[in-house]
Amino acid sequence: MSTTDAAAAAITLTEAELDRHVTHAPTRGLLTGPGLPARTDLLTFSPLRTHGLRTLADAAGGPLRVAEELRGRLVIGELMAPAGLERASILLDGTTGELTTAHLLAPSRIRPFAPSLATLLRFAAVTEEMAGLRGRFAELSGQYGPATAAEASRRLLDLFARDTDGRVPPYWKAAALIRPLALTAGPGTASGLTLDLPARVLDQEFGHGRVSRFEEVDFPPTLTHEPTRRFLTETGLPEEAVLLHTDTDAPLPTLREYYADHHAADLPPHCDHLIHLGHLPEANTLVLDGRTGTVLTYSEPDASLHPLNTDVSTLAFTLWLLHHQRTIDAHLNHELTTQAYDDLIAALLHTLESVDPTATYWTELFQDETGGAF
Repeated sequence: MSTTDAAAAAITLTEAELDRHVTHAPTRGLLTGPGLPARTDLLTFSPLRTHGLRTLADAAGGPLRVAEELRGRLVIGELMAPAGLERASILLDGTTGELTTAHLLAPSRIRPFAPSLATLLRFAAVTEEMAGLRGRFAELSGQYGPATAAEASRRLLDLFARDTDGRVPPYWKAAALIRPLALTAGPGTASGLTLDLPARVLDQEFGHGRVSRFEEVDFPPTLTHEPTRRFLTETGLPEEAVLLHTDTDAPLPTLREYYADHHAADLPPHCDHLIHLGHLPEANTLVLDGRTGTVLTYSEPDASLHPLNTDVSTLAFTLWLLHHQRTIDAHLNHELTTQAYDDLIAALLHTLESVDPTATYWTELFQDETGGAF
């Protein structure tokens, strides 16, 4: 069997391997029969291949670290997570077939995940259908905007609720409410940028008068990227957003002009082509490459540049996404942020990466702002 075939093959266990650990008949039947996929977009069961069937007590480094009633839970997989975030383990109750999640570094913080393995696999499959606009979501293909995202979210949440008697676990609630938000903006066929952001979507989110649009006289001559100029004049950027403050009271300066009075010693060699847009945490400056439209951060302490977003359209989407998450959580009485912060962050970053794979720097900002950004 090739490596590719081995990776794609289902993971099955023998009756002897399950032994007394799994007595729940439907779960035994699934594990010894069809088996589990090595990996989906959301989950991986590959730890079963690497470590075999382990109890939580063994996986977490000893029974003294785990409450007695949890020691026999079986570690069967992990949740996929963006780079830089710790993966939570998927735990199986061999008697009831129920699934929970926990981090091995904090093994007593158990969260509900799914009533059964069969239900878990259905949840993962339907979430992938939504992401690819296939199956039950195929009729939404080619449609974008807030209404499309809301409809996809409603359908996904309804499918989850059917299998949980309306008590959808926090991880899947976050998936249903946040992952469809990627459908808010479509591919940038009209704008010439990564995304076509719907007209006035920023105004609707941040409020009238809180989105700044620029005029041609506000641009330095080195801002030559035409799609970026058009976006800043027609769509604009929010004045205040999570983790970001934009400077909109004066014409946009180049990085050299901005630091002219600050006596910065080590500006990048092409700083005349970098336009200062605003401020990020920890002495980071938001800059725009006027030639390509790329959005970067400039770190003042070490005078270094780092990619932030592909362009201003994905920057605006990022700011919209973070602000909209607050709106969602307000309606949920902060259930997600207080009970499942890491699930919320993973859903946000997965959604962001699905529209802008270069936006990895946001992961570090989220980790630095744990408990404060949201």
